[in-house]
Amino acid sequence: MSGGEPAIALRDAACAVALGLVRAGHQAYFAGGCVRDRLLARPVKDYDIATSARPDEVKAVYPKARGVGEAFGVMLVRHGGHTFEVATFREDGPYQDGRRPSEVTYSTAERDAARRDFTINGLFEDPATGETIDFVEGASDIAARLVRAIGDPHERIREDRLRMLRAARFAARLGFEIESRTFDAIASHAGELASVSAERVGEEIREMLAHSNRARAADLVEALGLDGAVFGRRGARSGRRLEALPAEVPVGGWSTALAAWWLDRCGAACEVGVRQNAVSELRRRLVLSNDETDALDHALAIREVLLDGFGRLGVAARARMIARHGFDAAVALVRAEDAALGAEFAGQADRELPSRALPHPLLDGAVLIAAGYRPGPRFKEWIDLAMDAQLEGRIGSTADALALVRDAENRA
Repeated sequence: MSGGEPAIALRDAACAVALGLVRAGHQAYFAGGCVRDRLLARPVKDYDIATSARPDEVKAVYPKARGVGEAFGVMLVRHGGHTFEVATFREDGPYQDGRRPSEVTYSTAERDAARRDFTINGLFEDPATGETIDFVEGASDIAARLVRAIGDPHERIREDRLRMLRAARFAARLGFEIESRTFDAIASHAGELASVSAERVGEEIREMLAHSNRARAADLVEALGLDGAVFGRRGARSGRRLEALPAEVPVGGWSTALAAWWLDRCGAACEVGVRQNAVSELRRRLVLSNDETDALDHALAIREVLLDGFGRLGVAARARMIARHGFDAAVALVRAEDAALGAEFAGQADRELPSRALPHPLLDGAVLIAAGYRPGPRFKEWIDLAMDAQLEGRIGSTADALALVRDAENRA
């Protein structure tokens, strides 16, 4: 909200913007996902508005409107504390880069619907009456719970190959099936997904794996043959860890779900070297951030320790492991493989280090300097030595820690 503008309900604000255009003599409809979600009785998170008004005409009605894609007839209008995308009805010219049309022509609502991806996203709604305006039989596909390409599915895919992943995401998220001709067309073009930018593929995968229906999305991606662009090779899941993760976004975020998906696919071949190479490959293919890469790598690496040696670690080494970034995500992975074992690790961590953070150290560099020690390579060794003793309960004060350092010096 800005400039003291009073906030109003999202739909009321969207209606006000659309009807402002109507009063100025233009057509204006709600478009796409907001109409689909209303028909499905799902929460509507945003409203897009399609209009006969051209960008300059939108700006005449809303002088503060900002152009974010004026070449495509797209303006942003803010009202009631909300921002709405207002796009002029258009037809798209040839797609030369498999993503965007080389040119657009302003057109009619019917032609605008025809250039969209799937029938369930090609619906309009009259904001004044709530009437659904359906040029593409999207309402019947919603009733039949189908994701169907508008017109020729091959042509829709050639226009934007990312639509192949979007079909899988919509089907999984909504609990729909992909209509047979659309499914077959995607499968026949699946190899072409490799030509889509890694950033766009990564964004789709993030959205899939952050949703509770992530396992169905993964199954569809593999059944359609799109997994080659995600993992670098075709395959199929042999495990069911992805299903066993909690329905909400897993501990550690969507990267935990990505780790579970990778484990489901790699089966018995999940050695350390394979993991390290896989993390590097997924970083490149999905354009993972540094934080996402670290989260993925740490979860998989700590899982290996949990399954092969955690019980043999001493008290201090266990505490250090529990405090590592990614420990709870690794436990979530183990729990997805073996619920009892995962619960055992979680319980042990809750008993030994419930905060998942090491205690404030009794000894640090400042204490050593104050005690007369000159900074040097042994500082880290002494600080680690004191922390281990602190974690094991062998010392309880800074004086105890300094005494431990003196003993270490005398033995050196």
